[in-house]
Amino acid sequence: MQPLIDNARRFGQRPEEFARLAEGQSPQVLFITCSDSRVVPALITGARPGELFELRTAGNFVPDPAGGPCGESATIEYAVEVLGVQDVVVCGHSHCGAVGALVRGDDLTAVPAVRDWLAHAAGHPVGGDPADPAVADAVRLHVLTQLERLRSYPCVQRRLADGRVRLHGWYYEVHTGRVCAHRPGTDAFETL
Repeated sequence: MQPLIDNARRFGQRPEEFARLAEGQSPQVLFITCSDSRVVPALITGARPGELFELRTAGNFVPDPAGGPCGESATIEYAVEVLGVQDVVVCGHSHCGAVGALVRGDDLTAVPAVRDWLAHAAGHPVGGDPADPAVADAVRLHVLTQLERLRSYPCVQRRLADGRVRLHGWYYEVHTGRVCAHRPGTDAFETL
């Protein structure tokens, strides 16, 4: 913890670099990804403060908007309607514990909140090879499922219809740093 504290102290000694952030935010991208500590959106994209609006959930799940209000749905709606983001990225990653638990059918009774979140958020069976530690195929399919769920949000539907927002599916390999994007024309994930 101490190295993090030391960095935070040094970080706060450069207020001139951050003064403009007090004027408000206007990120162009909503970046939806997993809570996994190995996935760092600003590191992956090179974004500076104010450039990404982030939503991090266990397993980068996008909840069904018909499921009632929740923090995740509110974040999506705020990013699209209030901030007017132009792009939304759903970024899954290799070695995802949440998707892996679903693929393997792990017993999650010891972590009931996790179990209930995954059951609620998944809403569908997840395919893939339980023997693959990267759960690569399952994660890529999962990203596409979350993009479909995003398309069911009324605010996203409206902005897609008039061309004010674009959706992107990414797959990040934690063991290589490689990022692949889904190409609808080929229905494949290809290196950026």
